[in-house]
Formats: sequence, structure tokens, C-alpha cells
Amino acid sequence: MNKSISKLLPVLFGFFVMGFCDVVGISTSYVQKDFGLNETVAGFIPSMVFIWFLLLSIPAAIVMNRIGRKNMVQVSNLVTIVGMLIPFVDYNLATCMVAFVLLGIGNTILQVALNPLLTNVVKGEALTSSLTVGQVVKAVSSFCGPFIAAFAASTLGNWQYLFPIFAGITLLSALWLLATPIREESSDAGTSSMGAAFALLTDRTILLLFLGIFFVVGVDVGINTVAPKLLIERAGMLVEQAGYGSSVYFVCRTAGALIGSILLVRISDVRYFRINILAALAALVVLCFVQGTVAMLAMIGLVGFFCASIFSVIYSAALKSRPEKANEVSGLMIMGVFGGAVIPPLMGVMADAMQRQLGSLLVIAGCMVYLVFCALWLGRATK
Repeated sequence: MNKSISKLLPVLFGFFVMGFCDVVGISTSYVQKDFGLNETVAGFIPSMVFIWFLLLSIPAAIVMNRIGRKNMVQVSNLVTIVGMLIPFVDYNLATCMVAFVLLGIGNTILQVALNPLLTNVVKGEALTSSLTVGQVVKAVSSFCGPFIAAFAASTLGNWQYLFPIFAGITLLSALWLLATPIREESSDAGTSSMGAAFALLTDRTILLLFLGIFFVVGVDVGINTVAPKLLIERAGMLVEQAGYGSSVYFVCRTAGALIGSILLVRISDVRYFRINILAALAALVVLCFVQGTVAMLAMIGLVGFFCASIFSVIYSAALKSRPEKANEVSGLMIMGVFGGAVIPPLMGVMADAMQRQLGSLLVIAGCMVYLVFCALWLGRATK
């Protein structure tokens, strides 16, 4: 038992590194302030992180079949460390963009490799609970990011110290995993391919769910990005304080994931999907109009709470729809994460056009309307 835990802990710690991609929300506000960027340009910063899920998820899986899961995780750690050190050595807009690109590449590789690596450590019923714990660890990391940035700005004198802190944590994760022997099964010859994965999009259900992943990640990254900006715009907060809006979102998302893992045992996936997306849309509509700090934080938290389990419900439904093509379906769903690269630029354009963050919220609302349609259609399809 102790031997199993000693192997499980360094793998779970990798989920903390996985959460670093969400720091792009508060980082966008800092970079926008430091370089005087408008909303349209700032909206492309999250794209530097999330576009790689479109471009690299399936190629990364193919490479992983050759070099192994643990080695692939270590490649992601190396890429992340390099990316986090570059803007600290020379801080300008170009180096920040390079850092976000490398963070996105490293995170894509990590998400492709870490979940399968977990299956080499735990089996059977313990696997589901371990995956849930991993997602909670990731959410805790996302929650801590704005606090680390605020600590770096207030105590260390500059928010840029966030970068070497993240590099140090990633190095710790890499060394811990390096010192942990993990036995991996040899790869199956019938691995996923680009053609086989894209061919599945001709399946109406798979296409519907792929777009569901695209838009739910867009909502996630969008709220994470707009939360600090709303507090700056409507409450007059400094950027160092406004980052707590993202933390409220992530702590509520963590709570929602924990409660969802319990309720989904008793409630059907589709029913849970419907209830939560409708509640999230209602909270977003209220957020479009409220002005008070407490009311805004409450609505941001409710959106995080109700959206927490939607990704896993959609992902699970996709696997159940075509279990014989699990590898290809999994690759497609991970590719859908690139919604986090597309939605924020649209938010930036709308915010500039309307001269306020209401434009960003309307783009997020459009994503949620699709998710409502997805929940209703999925319910009919499963009857």
C-alpha cells in the first residue's frame, strides 16, 4: 500500500503543474497593464497557451507511444521550466508571448501524458477516484495562481517573480517523478492517427460533443480572463487585488467538482448537465448587470460551481458513444480544449467594440447557449 502511494503522489503532483495554464487569466491583466495593450490584443494572450491543444494533442500522443508516458511528462516539465524562466531573464512583450507559448506546449503534452501515466500506478475502482483527486489538485493550483502573483507583486516587489516560482515547482515535480520507478506497459500497435480521429467528426454525436468541449473550455478560460477585468472596471480595484476574482472562480469550481463527483453517482449525467448549465447561464445573465463587488464575486463563483463538472460529463458521453474508438475520441476531446484559444480574442474584440466588459460576457453567454442546446439534444439522443 505504501509503495503504491509513493508512486501515486508524484503523479498527482503533476496535476498541480497542469493547473499553471490557468494563470494566463490574471497574467493577461498584468501584461495588458505593463505594455498598455488594448482589449483586442490582450484577448490573444490566452490563445498563445490554448492553441496548442488543437495543433499538438494527437501528435503528442503518437510520440508518447514511442518514448513512453513518464518520459513524455518529463518533456512537458522541461518545456514548462524553460518557458517560465525566459520572461524573468528578459521581460518584454515578446518574451512574455514566448513564455505563454511554451507554457501551452508543455501543458498540452502534460495533459496528453499524465492521465494515461496514472493508469500505470492505480487500477480498477481506485483509478476513477484518483483521476478525481487529480482534477481537484489541478483546480487547487488554478486557485493558488492569482495569490502567488499577488504575493510576488506585494511581498517580492514584482509580479514577474511568479515565473521562477512556477519554474521551481515544475523542477520539483520533475525530480520527484524522476526518482520514482513506474512500470509502463508496451504500447499497442493500433494507436491513434490524425486521419482516424478527424473521421469521427462525421458522427453527429461526436461532433456535437467536440463542440461542447470547445465551448465549455471557452467559458472556463473566458470567465478566468474577464473576472479580474470586471472588478477593475466596475469596482475600481487595482490589478493586484482584482486577481482574487479568478481565485473565487477556481475555489468554487473545485467545490463544484467535488460535489459533482458525489451527485453524479445518484443523478444521470444528462440531467446533471441540463440543471447545471441552465443555472450557470442564469448566473451569467445576472453578472451582466450587477455592479457591487460582493454580487460580482458571487456570480463569478456560481458560474465556476455550476460549470465544474460539465467538461467531464461531455468527455464521458463521447467515450460512451464510441467505446470501440476510445483512443481517437479521447484525442479529439483534448483537441477541443483549443476553445480556450478562440473565445478570448472574440471577447477582446467585443469588449473594444462596446468599450466595456459586457461585450466579453455576451461572447461567454453565446458559448453557454450552445451548451444548453447540447444538453437538450444529448438528452433526446440518449432516450
